[in-house]
Amino acid sequence: MNTIGNNIKITFFGESHGEYIGVVIDQLKPGILIDFDLIDFNLSKRRPKSNISTPRQEEDKYKVISGINEGYTTGAALTFLIPNENTKSKDYKNLLEIPRPSHADYPAFIKYNGYNEKAGGGIFSGRVTALWIIVGSICQQILENNNVYVCSHINSIYNICDRSFKNDKIDIETIKDINKEDFPVIDKNKKNEMIDLISSISKDLDSLGGTIESSIINLPVGIGEPLFLSVESYLSSLLFSIPGIKGIEFGDGFNLAKMKGSEANDPYEINNGKINILSNHNGGILGGISTGNPIILKLSVKPTSSIGLKQRSINLKTNENVELEIIGRHDPQIVSRIVHVVNAVLNFAIMDLYLFVNKDLKI
Repeated sequence: MNTIGNNIKITFFGESHGEYIGVVIDQLKPGILIDFDLIDFNLSKRRPKSNISTPRQEEDKYKVISGINEGYTTGAALTFLIPNENTKSKDYKNLLEIPRPSHADYPAFIKYNGYNEKAGGGIFSGRVTALWIIVGSICQQILENNNVYVCSHINSIYNICDRSFKNDKIDIETIKDINKEDFPVIDKNKKNEMIDLISSISKDLDSLGGTIESSIINLPVGIGEPLFLSVESYLSSLLFSIPGIKGIEFGDGFNLAKMKGSEANDPYEINNGKINILSNHNGGILGGISTGNPIILKLSVKPTSSIGLKQRSINLKTNENVELEIIGRHDPQIVSRIVHVVNAVLNFAIMDLYLFVNKDLKI
């Protein structure tokens, strides 16, 4: 299924090495002045950087083919096309019958009876996440007009860890500073350590995983639609559409299992008529509904599956065991690119949920 959304509906189409990838965004209000500079900036952050990412460079020269007039949405379906201009499908010829370990190749081969597009990973490729950036950028500009801000940083690469949002003051200026960065971290000293480690593992033809931490601030109390469109369930379902995401926790997450109730509960206090929550172990969500505290979540990102080292696999045509050596252009880690996609997904998800309680968000 490639269509999702409730108050805003989006449909993705296209494949990694096809002529285009594209997105249709439906049910946007007319009269939204699209901030193309924001879209371009966010797309630039997602692009590969030096030797810590894939050498494949796509300029993402999108065009809008419907739903806009003189920069404003018309109320009709808004459609973006992004051409794929830097493909090397020949790199995948030896993979037509040999599934890459930890890729979607084998289950996709079975599901689609071998007819699925394999070059570049087809619909399973991270290339498709460029569409999330477009969608998320439009939602970002609307949410920020309503004082709601989304931010993500690289919480760790392998065993090198950044500071946590849980221990830092999260305000609008901090979020704006982090959101300017291609390689966003809270502790700037950790950036060079992480990059050096990535460069080293790239020379070894191997890859690394990591974690991403996100925060959403100034979201009013009461956002979320229990039971099945709770904040946790909706955000999780969308975030797992990003290739490479393998785990998620909200607030203290799995560490809550090691706590007593007296340690894990978030007490209330009223001060001059204002209700405050004195801690945030539950990550700003209770009963699937926002509490007014910052929403904090953490994601686990697996190491890039395509590595240059020889690996064991099988030939699906001959039913033989084989040794696979993957060639081509691949990321030694995807955390520094996925982090920007995570922001985009969160901006869409939060705006879609927000519209259940407020159809008149400022545009």
